[in-house]
Amino acid sequence: MDHPWQRFRQEAGRFLAVGLVATIVALILFNFLVHGFGAMDSAWFNQNPEVAYVLANAVGMLISFRGTKVWAFRERETKHPDGGVIAFVVINLATMLIPVTCLWVSRGLGLDDPISDNISANVIGLALANAARFFLFREFVFLRIDDPALVLDLEFKPHTVHGPHLPDVGPFGAPDEAIGQTTSEAISEPTTDPSRTDPAPPRAP
Repeated sequence: MDHPWQRFRQEAGRFLAVGLVATIVALILFNFLVHGFGAMDSAWFNQNPEVAYVLANAVGMLISFRGTKVWAFRERETKHPDGGVIAFVVINLATMLIPVTCLWVSRGLGLDDPISDNISANVIGLALANAARFFLFREFVFLRIDDPALVLDLEFKPHTVHGPHLPDVGPFGAPDEAIGQTTSEAISEPTTDPSRTDPAPPRAP
């Protein structure tokens, strides 16, 4: 069995790799929606970067779920009937408030250039959000196979040894059943002594 810290590092490394791919996709989409990359005169969500961030990360969330389930936490299972989809989405939406708040703060400070937007949302905010997601996923969505919380129904069945039945041997080498039967017969059917039951012969005159 792997050492817990070694397993933790492996899961963290795979989780970060999956998150990196999802982040790159979300980052490109976010900047396209907010700043346009010169592909359009006015970006669709230039005045609403928070909405653009949510849309871009919704796409990244789909990539993240697939990669997390089949690779990052491949040695874990989920006890949720839907495979953990709802819990995964809820945690992602809840932790998405972290970078959105960072973006809202930076915009409130008058920092509305592309560098400021990306540092606040996709560097500081995303790092904090990913750390929270990693621990929340391990705690509530993807559990270790040997985790007691994953095993919901346990049935304990008596262990039966198949083979010929050997009777218990009594203290004198005979089976207990034979001893019990002999004892009961001796009690229920007492022996009679012919010398005691026959009438005494008549005395001589």
